[in-house]
Amino acid sequence: MVTCPWCGTSYATFQPNCTNCGGPLRSADFRKDEIGAGEEPPAPPPAPRPIPDQYAWRLASRDGGAIAAFVFGILGIVFSLVGVGLTFGVITAFIGIPFLLAGLAFLAVAAAVFLWRYQIAKRTVLVLREGLATRGQIIETQPNYSVRINGRNPWVIRYQFQANGQEQAGQVTTLNQPGEQHQSGKPAWILYLPASPGWNSIYPHP
Repeated sequence: MVTCPWCGTSYATFQPNCTNCGGPLRSADFRKDEIGAGEEPPAPPPAPRPIPDQYAWRLASRDGGAIAAFVFGILGIVFSLVGVGLTFGVITAFIGIPFLLAGLAFLAVAAAVFLWRYQIAKRTVLVLREGLATRGQIIETQPNYSVRINGRNPWVIRYQFQANGQEQAGQVTTLNQPGEQHQSGKPAWILYLPASPGWNSIYPHP
């Protein structure tokens, strides 16, 4: 059994790259902490990389904005159902209609926010699949205490790199505990879109 050290996906036989996140797999016992001080992280394979489209859903499921949209969607459904029920009761229609309108507003906001965050996740998949690779450096890794997802605080990993002759910066968010290779000052491979360096990501995505 081979387990991807970057996203946890397991495979019955060894293969060079994870089909879920595109992360490199070196051996069955390869672990994140094998990248020690002074070691370079593994270089990305040439584009196009085997990043499946469904990985965007995985990214969205861990995104704070998408999760907030999901909560708003649930509230919208509840308010809408209550509003419909009260509206059909003629005596309580004047109460039901505001509930229904509030529910529809919640649903509209939820749909707009989720679509926005999902489009960002899709763009991240495009970066991981087609992005140009360059050397960068981790500048900060810290937990985000303002958000909790499934009882855990996500980690924010900030990095910098050079693209098109200019200094660029980016960040990724992960629920996984960052390993030694994601600590401040560590070298990292960064993928970015040459036409739009603002769209970038650490490779492999943590």
